[in-house]
Amino acid sequence: MKILHEFVPTHEFLKLGEETHDLVDGWNVTDSAAGVPAPSGTVVSCILKTKYPDKMVVPIFILHYKGPVEVGGLALAADSIGLDGIALSMGDIPKYGEPIKMLKSSEEARDFLRATAHTKDIKLGCLLTARRSAEESIARVRDAWDFVFFMRLEDKSFPVLDQIAKECKRLDKPIYSYFLVGTPKNAEIVKMIGWPITTTMDRVEEYAAKLDGLVDGIIATCAGDYEGDKELLKKLQKFRK
Repeated sequence: MKILHEFVPTHEFLKLGEETHDLVDGWNVTDSAAGVPAPSGTVVSCILKTKYPDKMVVPIFILHYKGPVEVGGLALAADSIGLDGIALSMGDIPKYGEPIKMLKSSEEARDFLRATAHTKDIKLGCLLTARRSAEESIARVRDAWDFVFFMRLEDKSFPVLDQIAKECKRLDKPIYSYFLVGTPKNAEIVKMIGWPITTTMDRVEEYAAKLDGLVDGIIATCAGDYEGDKELLKKLQKFRK
């Protein structure tokens, strides 16, 4: 099972990459999370991939912030560098300005990148949420996606992930689940994000064991608690394969 770290770019993103690269198989890079300007997820991903070519690097690609020309340009750059994929999502509403809706869905963006922008090798993935039924999510998995990210994993949604993961395995499509760990330091941030936590730090290894063999990897995060992130990643080392 691959252990990816949810990488939130700051001005010190190279330093953050250096501090975690020995603990991870790669990074899932956020894209101006919560609609607040931050170093471009795709640009940061390309730099990380160039510096650490053996690591898996997949940025989130928020469409509400981008028009079609920028969508195509960034994806072609990612394709040229050899990123391991792009996860497409309409995403958060921008904190400044208005959302861009020229590409009205992840599916429309995916088809635009393949048919009009003419990306060659870059794999395109979708984000699935536990707030939708397993049947709806499986229908998306069967569409023309290369891989899947699953959001909002908790005890209640584990059976949904189980069904989706089995269908992904049948279709030979990789699936990665977010693994949000609650800590005393991130309680307010988690509340602001509005996601349920997957587990707490004392249950990390127990919960990861349930996912080992079910999913291809997990995207580990303590959501704003960077010291917690490092503790979490150390606890997950025995699951790396």
